[in-house]
Amino acid sequence: MFPIHDDNPVSITPYVTYALVGACVVVFLWQLSHGPQGQQAIAYGLGLVPAVFFGDRTLPPELVMVPTGLTLVTSMFLHGGFMHLLGNMLYLWIFGNNIEDAMGHGRFIAFYLLCGAAAALAQGLPNPESPIPMIGASGAISGVLGAYLLLYPRARVMVAIPFGFFIHTVYVPAMLVLGLWFVIQIVSSLGASPEEGGVAWFAHIGGFVAGLVLIPFFRHRDVPMWQQQRRRR
Repeated sequence: MFPIHDDNPVSITPYVTYALVGACVVVFLWQLSHGPQGQQAIAYGLGLVPAVFFGDRTLPPELVMVPTGLTLVTSMFLHGGFMHLLGNMLYLWIFGNNIEDAMGHGRFIAFYLLCGAAAALAQGLPNPESPIPMIGASGAISGVLGAYLLLYPRARVMVAIPFGFFIHTVYVPAMLVLGLWFVIQIVSSLGASPEEGGVAWFAHIGGFVAGLVLIPFFRHRDVPMWQQQRRRR
């Protein structure tokens, strides 16, 4: 099953969530405009390469686009394909607005970037010699999901469940949707190696845990934990 939307209202306009979605889409279109070889160069130049980030190797000068430390941020805005982008933006669009509402615009930016950084480190530290670039917003968005789980576990989320050629939609608690999502990440990571390319399962887990840990400190004081849905401010 995959989420379509939630019934959790917001009391602010989530400008940061909109801006993050827009930035990722614009950057992806920019990536596409460079063709296959250019896209690969961008992945190395703006993605986070553990072997380079942790100082084991250096990039060829022609691939260097930003200081190495800055790739911790730039990597969050790159995507490896349309479905990669679509999946990430869907989750950010559905769950990001409520988390931004719960902490405010400025704190949400900091929270998002910190979760993304924690996710990248969770993926890179187990194999700091890896030459494979890490790209994607999924680590930061995983932090948003972790925060949502603690704040609104009983909020209703509409999900689509395919049955052959038919798709059935139903509302289920966010606890079920996000809890199942996290279990899938853990199970998938058991058979994965951080030395291989593909889905960054460890980044998803690291970002989610970071969201769980950080949300008590970033939420507004009048936003309680474990509520059914957002209370209008």
